[in-house]
Amino acid sequence: MMNEKTRKDSVQIMRYELNYPEIASLRIDKYINEQIPELSRSFIQQLIKNEEVLINGKVCKANYKCKPSDTIIVEYEEAKELEVVAENIPLDIVYEDADVVIVNKPKNMVVHPAAGHENGTLVNALLYHCKDSLSSINGVIRPGIVHRIDRNTTGILVVCKNDNAHKNLAEQLKEHSITRKYHAICHGTFKELEGTVNAPIGRHPVDRKKMAINHKNGREAITHYKVLATLKDNYSYIECTLETGRTHQIRVHMASIGHPLLGDDVYGPRNSKIKGLEGQTLHAKVLGFIHPTSNEYVEFDSELPEYFQALLDKLCI
Repeated sequence: MMNEKTRKDSVQIMRYELNYPEIASLRIDKYINEQIPELSRSFIQQLIKNEEVLINGKVCKANYKCKPSDTIIVEYEEAKELEVVAENIPLDIVYEDADVVIVNKPKNMVVHPAAGHENGTLVNALLYHCKDSLSSINGVIRPGIVHRIDRNTTGILVVCKNDNAHKNLAEQLKEHSITRKYHAICHGTFKELEGTVNAPIGRHPVDRKKMAINHKNGREAITHYKVLATLKDNYSYIECTLETGRTHQIRVHMASIGHPLLGDDVYGPRNSKIKGLEGQTLHAKVLGFIHPTSNEYVEFDSELPEYFQALLDKLCI
């Protein structure tokens, strides 16, 4: 077994290379656990789910059984202890009660601390605002966080103030019963005004920081889209409703059908000359769910940020 530690952008990367010498047909997670006992089975299973375990250069499935000729690579960012502190950062709170806080997240704010973003996150702000009233299910790094949106995506998300509310909302997310509607500006005009993209999403086979349509190793992903307006200069204003919630789902799905989001320099054109553009034009506009205490359906809406509305006004026919 070879074990390497490297540093990239101040993050320590752990890399193990295992060569399987005997025929035992062990499940991949058990074999890795035997070879690297400091890694728990649950942690290894999460690495497999995150596509950070490669067998002969390809992503493996959780039930894979090892073969004597296999070369197994395990590579991941080593967890680092983060001290999450409360910070007096203004929050745009749409609604709040004893169970939930509905927050309108601004652009360029990360949801929870991570390597390279230890401070200034939504969690830092929530710790100051809510004190000890946040659910503990996701630990000290992600207290109260049930779902996330990208740093450069604006809009509405729900935060849970106690564990019962968190479990309830997490189950609704699992059952795909939460209403999540996003507004976006994308490249191109549509032949059909409504449609559905049903294509599994997983890690990009080459660039591990990106997601991609991955029919072999991806997870189910379904996005329904509707054209709200055809804009000037070959752009469209659309609404996307999520049936599932995979990482970068709308961005990957719209790019896959030839309509990448305006300003998305990962999945779309990198050089946009539109004045006033502030990264990807994606806004989480509507959020609806069954309230964990009242058992009644509640729905919240957030206005488009100023830069987004200004772009729409400029591009309207």
